[in-house]
This record gives sequence, structure tokens and C-alpha cells, in this order.
Amino acid sequence: MKISRLIACLGLAINGLFSGHCAESLPDIRDIAPDLVTPKMIVSEAAPGKRVKQTVNTYQGTEVYHALYLPTDWEAGKKYPVICEYAGNGIYTNKFGDYSAGTVEGSNLGYGISGGKGFIWICLPYVGYKDGNLSNIPQWWGEVSETKKYCLQALQEVCAKYGGDTNKVFLAGFSRGAIACNYLGLHDDEIAKHWCGFIAHSHYDGVRKWAYADSEREAALVRLKRLNGRPQFISQEGGGKATTRKYLEEAGVKGNYTFMDFPYRNHTDEWVLRPIKERERLRKWVAEVLKGK
Repeated sequence: MKISRLIACLGLAINGLFSGHCAESLPDIRDIAPDLVTPKMIVSEAAPGKRVKQTVNTYQGTEVYHALYLPTDWEAGKKYPVICEYAGNGIYTNKFGDYSAGTVEGSNLGYGISGGKGFIWICLPYVGYKDGNLSNIPQWWGEVSETKKYCLQALQEVCAKYGGDTNKVFLAGFSRGAIACNYLGLHDDEIAKHWCGFIAHSHYDGVRKWAYADSEREAALVRLKRLNGRPQFISQEGGGKATTRKYLEEAGVKGNYTFMDFPYRNHTDEWVLRPIKERERLRKWVAEVLKGK
């Protein structure tokens, strides 16, 4: 594709939504073979290299659960950085074959970032009511108070039992989960203090108004001010980061922002399972955050 054509296509990217013609002109991430396969969630005791289904103590007897992965190099008594992850909305599909079920077991970012080593990985649920029972919710936030409560309890239990380093906890998410980095992760002072860095791929809180409470820019800016200079890695397919950069410039909230274009047409978190330079850049960023750079 000619450079002029690529620039024109990227210019039409608005919040990750493209004209069909331009999107079709961009490369497809699935043309690159993966070098990682995300482990399936199983019902089992936690162990190195396993991704298991768990429920925190105070939610036993409900239908709510999270997915826990211990790295292959996990050893009792040692400390490990933690990646907490929120999924995109479900059920989402598009004509390029991209798919999101909106479930904890369908998430991929944490595994792709770590390669299965060196990090504890927790996929967190959005908690709400389904048929009168507390359950995992595949679309939007459920009951925000319940979602926040579950997050904090899961983080506390996992760190206490498996050696998660509470000073090295990242919050990551794709699509809805990218918005969640601020919408949930910076919801109030109680939850905001737990994160050393944020990874938001595809969308960003406050860039546009959505069909849920407090999605407007004014409310998002209140949340953004709780960031307090902590680093954020912000990426979007097809050049969509430009709208987020503009929003943050207009917001006037200083921060340690790293922006990355994701030059593929796909709305997916599966890109981290492939050996591409964008994944290497994200991994390098994570390593630098851990070193305090």
C-alpha cells in the first residue's frame, strides 16, 4: 500500500472504528503465526504453568470467578510482579474474524506480555446480577461496587497466598478492558493506589461518550487526576492513538504516557501472542517500569 494511502487511512481512524475500505487495506495480524498459545482455564489447584479457575472467599457460593496463572518459574516464598487484566466486551465479532467473548478465560494480554514466565497473571471479572445471582458479566461493568470489591479481594488473596509483589502490580485491558484501566482502576482513591502502571489497548476512558453512567469527559477527568504521574502504555489499532493523545493534551493532566500505533486492522488482544516488534516494545516498557525508569 502506498504511503499516502496509509496516511489517509490512519487519518480516518476514530476511536478504533474505521471505514471498511481503509481497514481492509491494513495488514491482518493473523497472517503472522503465533509463537505463544494462551493456556486454557481449568478447574484445578494452582500450580506453575497452570491457569486455574478461582473464586475469592467472600464470593464463594456465587457464580463469580477469576482466572489465575502462576508462571512456570514460580516458587513458594518468592515475590513476583502481577498483571491484573480486564477483558473486552462480549460477544463481539467483525468481518476480519476478530472475536471477544467478554470472559476472563478469553483474555490474552498478560500471557503475551510475560510469555508465561516471571509474572503472576490474574484475569478479573466484571461482577453483576444475572437471574438474581451474582455472576461474571460479559458486557460493560455490572455493578461497579461489586466489580471493584472483587478486584481488591482477589488481588489481596493472590498476593498473600502466591507471593504477588503489591508494589509491582500492573492493570491491563483490551477494548472495554482498556477503558477499565481508568474507569475501574482509578474509580476512587481506594482502588487507584494499587497500580504501578497501566496497559490500555484499543480505547481509552473519556475519549468518547458511551451508554453507561459517568462515561463523559468531565467524569473521566476526575478519574484521570488520580493517575498521579504513574506510567501508562496506550495503543490502538490503525493509528487510533492520535485521538487519545489529543484528548490527553486537551485534558491538561500531566502524565507519563507512552503511545504506540498498532499498524494492523484487527480489534483483538491476540497480537501479543505473536513475535512482532510491537510486542517487544510493550515488554521493554514493562521491564523499564519495574526498574523504576
